[in-house]
Amino acid sequence: MDAFSYLNNFDSSAFEELYERFKTDPGSVDESWRKFFEGFEFCQINYKAEKGKSYIIPNEFLVMNLIRGYRERGHLFTRTNPVRTRRTYTPTLQAIVYHLSQTYCQSIGVEYMYIRKPEQVTWLKKKMEPARNRPEFSIPDKRHILEKLAEAVLFEKFIHKKFPGHKSFSLEGCESLIPALDAVVSHGKELGNEEFIFGMAHRGRLNVLAHIMQKPYFQIFSEFEGKEYEDEQLLGDVKYHLGYSTEIRPENGHLVHLSLCPNPSHLEAVDPVVEGLSRAIIDKVYKGNTDRISPVLIHGDASVAGQGIMYELLQMSELPGYTTGGTVHFVVNNQIGFTTNYLEGRSSTYCTDVAKTIQSPIFHVNADDVEAVVYVVKLAMEFRQTFRKDVFIDLLGYRKYGHNESDEPRFTQPILYKTIEKHPDPLEIYLNKLEAEGSLEGIDPKTIQNRISEKLDQCFEKSKSVEKATIDHFLDSLWSGIRKATAEDFIHSPETGVAREVLLGIGEKITTLPEGIPFFRKIGKLQNDRKLMLESDQLDWAMAELLAYGSLLLEGFPVRLSGQDTQRGTFSHRHAVLTVEDSEVKYIPLDHLSDNQARFQVYNSPLSEYGVLGFDYGYALGSPGSLTIWEAQFGDFSNGAQVITDQYISSAEEKWRVMNGLVLYLRTCLWFL
Repeated sequence: MDAFSYLNNFDSSAFEELYERFKTDPGSVDESWRKFFEGFEFCQINYKAEKGKSYIIPNEFLVMNLIRGYRERGHLFTRTNPVRTRRTYTPTLQAIVYHLSQTYCQSIGVEYMYIRKPEQVTWLKKKMEPARNRPEFSIPDKRHILEKLAEAVLFEKFIHKKFPGHKSFSLEGCESLIPALDAVVSHGKELGNEEFIFGMAHRGRLNVLAHIMQKPYFQIFSEFEGKEYEDEQLLGDVKYHLGYSTEIRPENGHLVHLSLCPNPSHLEAVDPVVEGLSRAIIDKVYKGNTDRISPVLIHGDASVAGQGIMYELLQMSELPGYTTGGTVHFVVNNQIGFTTNYLEGRSSTYCTDVAKTIQSPIFHVNADDVEAVVYVVKLAMEFRQTFRKDVFIDLLGYRKYGHNESDEPRFTQPILYKTIEKHPDPLEIYLNKLEAEGSLEGIDPKTIQNRISEKLDQCFEKSKSVEKATIDHFLDSLWSGIRKATAEDFIHSPETGVAREVLLGIGEKITTLPEGIPFFRKIGKLQNDRKLMLESDQLDWAMAELLAYGSLLLEGFPVRLSGQDTQRGTFSHRHAVLTVEDSEVKYIPLDHLSDNQARFQVYNSPLSEYGVLGFDYGYALGSPGSLTIWEAQFGDFSNGAQVITDQYISSAEEKWRVMNGLVLYLRTCLWFL
């Protein structure tokens, strides 16, 4: 009798699940199975068949290893690159299974087997493998995808024709980003989202403004002329840096609020700003519910791999003070950074490998296959809503022109651009696909294209009548009622005093420890010393600071304070958060002033300046009625965040009409040698 017959009678899916659990956490399976799997792996590693003999391995193991091979390495053999031949990798698999090849090696490649949470891995398997990662769309769905793709393609061609030589940082080669973002909004709304905050660099921004944000064509065309601004004090900025806010009504009929943050030429600087703005709205509007708003970041392939802010951002993404419930990341991957070939631009296999630091799933998808792109977007949104975790979509396309429209890419990429020159655009590819499968019945592509072209022409003529340029505040609804400061506002300081009895009441509450809870003995002495300060009218900085926060909280103004060691204070001075002895339990005195007080938040940040200052700037952007403070551990540490200081704090109001009330604590310390 076969000694392993009991394995043949065991359900293969349950068997595989057990083995996956064992590989992730051996302690999660029963001891008998653990010993079995340990023996199996020991045998695989240490014993080889002698000549003329063979060791029988159960068929389930052979199949399981084959399946795992596709899941782990299938993305290396995909058809995701429309214009380059892939680097060659030597496969270890000896057979091709059609089903797995269809799932993991076509227009979609997936990296996810490194994720350490079995429930996430299992969820992805069950979503992808039964459907073989092959999208199935109805004729109305295909028509909608076609229309969004046609808008994107024809818009770029129109700009290239009407504004030759002007910089627009064309999306051509990755126009399927527009149907992708359209699917983010429509499917995200179906999953419970009411709001989306977008951040992106200049590549494709005009197309996103026009077809996702619904900024009028004529306004965009007018901005090509460089007209003077109505507000003479407004410095302004180039058209592909501007932000926008709007409410749109997708086909499902429900209003959705969209905001695209302004961004300078520092490609990824906007990323933490988007996260902070999203968190502020989560706290203020949605009362902590991250399912109702999603941040969406759009990166370039060279910048997502090369800019250190991305690593800072991801390390912040699941921390209590900085999480936003998961971000959907798109990479507009045109495989070249300015003139630098991707082989010279990074050491990692993929530009998205940084995502593996937080075990985010990564979808690589051919930008020419627009249905595959939309399918992946829907899957990514469902993953985000289910697990509240970041997810990456690597949109693999090309850049039809150089870094900008006046650049000559053939100086440095002659072979690649010979291929690109002959390559059909995504609209032509999709129309050929629809015709080949018989899906164009009732759809007249010429009618769709003529309607879009006619609208572009009309708006171009209308743009000529615009005499002066304007820049709308992209968060007008949040900042309504708050006026811009004038020179007269700084002649006299406003009255900010607080009644003595109010301060004494706050002081009494924050220096009184709850009974029956053990605190470190030095904490007790600290609180007693602070009581004496109140009695003697001699306050140190920390006590005065805590009283000031308390007065704002009682008046209904929320306070958020973040930075390195901020809860205790860099100089062991603040002690805004007290730890119960021999435990991890925290007690925050400023949370116990009144039943009706505003919220007090104080967070120890990761060891990051650029990312955290950007986040807190974004938080202040989304909470004008709050006090938001970023504290540099030492004042000179702010050097690491200088991009945010220069490009946002000191210039955003003049460039984009963006106001902000962020307060910076740049503490100093003298070192004597």
